[in-house]
Amino acid sequence: QVQLVESGGGLVQAGGSLRLSCAASGRTFERYVMGWFRQAPGKEREFVARTRSLDRSPYYADGVKGRFTISRDNAKNTVFLQMNSLKPEDTAVYYCSARLGVCLGSGCAEGRHYDYWGQGTQVTVSS
Repeated sequence: QVQLVESGGGLVQAGGSLRLSCAASGRTFERYVMGWFRQAPGKEREFVARTRSLDRSPYYADGVKGRFTISRDNAKNTVFLQMNSLKPEDTAVYYCSARLGVCLGSGCAEGRHYDYWGQGTQVTVSS
């Protein structure tokens, strides 16, 4: 069982930056694929980014490439999402997710691929 707790959300002006953190419980964090998803009001949950377990290879949704960076610190059981050049359309609740398993190529970009979820943290970008 893995418990995930997100932090770092808030209100920021367009063009600004935020860094989200997700702290995970458990002893085998390094074996988990970690992902970030988001859900805006009235919209479906959508994939943002994920980092694989062994090689930490990142994969991003097209809409955040070049602006967002996912990283992980296995020693601290934490995954991060650095968000730069934020836009009003980035406004959403951001969720951290975890999956025990392998992701090949562009895999693990759907919510159904993940077993554990955090409660979410609100990100609001004003214009």
